Amino acid sequence: MSIDFRRSWMDEDLELFRDNVVRFIETEVQPQDEAARKNGHVGHALWRKAGELGLLCTDIPEEYGGGGGDFRHEAIIHEEMSRRALSGMSVGVHSIVAHYFLNHGTEEQKRHYLPLLARGEIVGAIAMTEPGAGSDLQGVRTRADKAEGGYALHGSKTFISNGYLAGVVLVVAKTDPNLGAKGTSILVVDTADAKGFRVGRVLDKMGMKAQDTSELFFDDVRVPAHALLGGKEGQGFFQLMGDLPYERLIIGVAALAAMEGAYHATLDYVRERKAFGKPVAEFQNTKFKLAEIATQIKVGRAFIDRCVEDLVAGKLDTATASMAKLWGSETQGRVIDECVQLFGGYGYMNEYLVARMYTDARIQRIFGGTSEIMKEVISRAL
Repeated sequence: MSIDFRRSWMDEDLELFRDNVVRFIETEVQPQDEAARKNGHVGHALWRKAGELGLLCTDIPEEYGGGGGDFRHEAIIHEEMSRRALSGMSVGVHSIVAHYFLNHGTEEQKRHYLPLLARGEIVGAIAMTEPGAGSDLQGVRTRADKAEGGYALHGSKTFISNGYLAGVVLVVAKTDPNLGAKGTSILVVDTADAKGFRVGRVLDKMGMKAQDTSELFFDDVRVPAHALLGGKEGQGFFQLMGDLPYERLIIGVAALAAMEGAYHATLDYVRERKAFGKPVAEFQNTKFKLAEIATQIKVGRAFIDRCVEDLVAGKLDTATASMAKLWGSETQGRVIDECVQLFGGYGYMNEYLVARMYTDARIQRIFGGTSEIMKEVISRAL
């Protein structure tokens, strides 16, 4: 009997949902992935198709146009994308944007933007990182100066996932530079109508080639007063901190799913590949390495599943979510490195899944808060 990695939170309805997700991925996403990696983005049509099928904002209430499910539905989508190294649709960022609206937006903002995000009519992005400010959000230099009827945005952002295709961007900016974190706000920018807004180049990354990670520029971009997320200045830092468990668990879920995908791909490969007259799978080193990998996935499954259950129950704290992100991303790097080694030279070829997984994995230890930041957060809870 083969080792089972079944999730503790699965049920029959979720299995049917997973079938729908897999069908969409195999018929719509995978066939376009090679072209998307060359172009640097998946295009808007794929997002709209996902929206038509009810595969976006699945844990947003139905009253706001969402799927009415919970984080388990989101986890399934992240898993099935990650286990196939399909990074072009950053559904995680899109969902995070939706949750900023749901958890912090005004009623008017929720009713306007959430249905559009759920239908895939607009793609969501959040602009935090700047050329001189990464994990240190207090170092943000983008300004939102008071202007007639609202604000004028000045500044630039970089490493913005979904930046090229984004129809709505949540921009972290200083509304009062003299107040530090308390002077930070989030402003909603509709990119189609934003004079002075410009998308820079799609960045040439080591991995995640199909993902449209871009530079964004704001040159006196005027936004109305009602574009302030939540309608109150100075709440940006607290809004950002409040949604970190959700964001970091997405990374942990995706990391474990990538390990599973790499494990299964490697298991299939070593059973077929021969060396010295016998399958590579029959060598003791191969068997022991795969045993170690399977054990790490099995042990990780218990922890990540518990985190999923806690998030659904509203009990996941920031420190535990940071553990999921730290353990998941660090272990992902080690596991996939071992899988590449078992593939030998072919593991270095981008036509093979594990090669793409290897370069995709490296960013997991950086975005969403670096591993060093995760350790700092966890240590404060000791």
